[in-house]
This record gives sequence, C-alpha cells and structure tokens, in this order.
Amino acid sequence: MNKKAIVEAMAKELNMTKKDAQIAFELVFANIEKSLKKDKRFMVPGFGTFNLVNRKARTARNPQTGETIKIKARKAVTFKPSTTLKAKFN
Repeated sequence: MNKKAIVEAMAKELNMTKKDAQIAFELVFANIEKSLKKDKRFMVPGFGTFNLVNRKARTARNPQTGETIKIKARKAVTFKPSTTLKAKFN
C-alpha cells in the first residue's frame, strides 16, 4: 500500500474528500517528525516505537571494487514493533 491508497481509504472510511484526507495524512506525519526532532522518540501503543538515533562515523568497503570508504556520522530513525503488532503476524 502506498500514500495514495491510504489517502483514498481514509477518505472513503471517514466520508471526507481526498484533499482533506491528504491534509490529515500529511499532518500526522509532520507531527511524528516534530516529535522525533524534539523528544527523539515517538510511540504508538499497540503498533510500535520510532526512535531517532546517532550513527557513528565508520569505514566500510565497496563490495564491487573492494575500495575502503568513509561513512560520516549521521542520524537515523529506527522502528521497534510492539509485541501486540508482532502477535498479529505470528
């Protein structure tokens, strides 16, 4: 499923226009982003937790050429599913 399909499903299930559903969809993700920037964590009970983590600089190897390359330090978002979500698939 992609963004377009989710927006269409939201519009249909909530009896709203696609434009309003798209605005709501984008607001949800904008607020998740704000929460990650501020608190470095966003939790959805029964679904999982998104965390903002710092990755250290490191060296790696290009598998095609064997050349050693340097990877800069960066921030990344991780996701840990809740036990409730895991249980739905097992």
